[in-house]
Amino acid sequence: MARILIVTPAPRGSRKGNRVTANRWSRLLKASGHSVRITEEFTGQRCDVLVAFHARKSATSINRSIQASPETSIILLLTGTDLYEDIHRNKSATAALDKVSRLILLQSHGLHELPPRLHPKVRVVVQSAVRPQSTPQPLKRAFEVCVSGHLRPVKDPFRAALASRKLPVDSRIRITHIGSALTPAMERRALDEMSRNDRYRWLGETSNWKARQLLARSRLMVLSSKMEGGANVVSEAIAAAVPILASRIPGSIGLLGENYPGYFDVGSTKQLTSLMTRFETDTDFYELLCAHVKRLAPQFTPEREQISLGQLIDDVLQD
Repeated sequence: MARILIVTPAPRGSRKGNRVTANRWSRLLKASGHSVRITEEFTGQRCDVLVAFHARKSATSINRSIQASPETSIILLLTGTDLYEDIHRNKSATAALDKVSRLILLQSHGLHELPPRLHPKVRVVVQSAVRPQSTPQPLKRAFEVCVSGHLRPVKDPFRAALASRKLPVDSRIRITHIGSALTPAMERRALDEMSRNDRYRWLGETSNWKARQLLARSRLMVLSSKMEGGANVVSEAIAAAVPILASRIPGSIGLLGENYPGYFDVGSTKQLTSLMTRFETDTDFYELLCAHVKRLAPQFTPEREQISLGQLIDDVLQD
């Protein structure tokens, strides 16, 4: 048994992805027999392994841990912001890469952002999701499309709403958007979109249970992000057997595969409208996406994620 300290900048009670991942990893590692605590920063807590989320935001904690206990093994989870921004322009984030024992990626394409000298340190841990015990029936009055994610510019959160404005008049597609507005401007835009777009409904922040139920009853999910490290909502959709239309970004390609047929170019309203129309009206395309999701499902199970984490902890303890 190891004493593991998870450091994440997302505070207790946060619904942000980093905290959700930290909570899930804590449960999985405890189930493997380890002692786990979650904190926002390292302040001298005793541990055998420090798992730090976010190279830039956890850089101070990594430095403190090295100074306080050089023998402690440090594992760094690289987020989307790390991979596609910070490690290329922030000195603290870049320096952290060489200081730690292992680097975690949430999808394999992230390796392309790292110099070859760091590749031996890298381990890929694909995030998991629990398969719903029962599948809610889809809405009969509409062809429901789910968007699940906080309202932040990097998520391009209104792309599906904008695409829905261009749909044929007889389309039954309706967009259900789950996620909190992180700024007043984003909230105003969501409310304005609802007032002028009958196909769009924003529910704001919901409980984890309700979010999973809404996703599971949907016929399709849209992930329109400009950047992702490896979105857990992809795992949740796959676990619920819900097909995905995703922006063509490395973080999604690393999870769904190069040849996944449901990609559209980042920011392309026209392409997304076309794909949604095709998914609603073309049975062959509908079944093609469903088949891809079904084939991917074994990669996203909690059992597989637990094994990956356990092997990683054993690995660093043997250094």
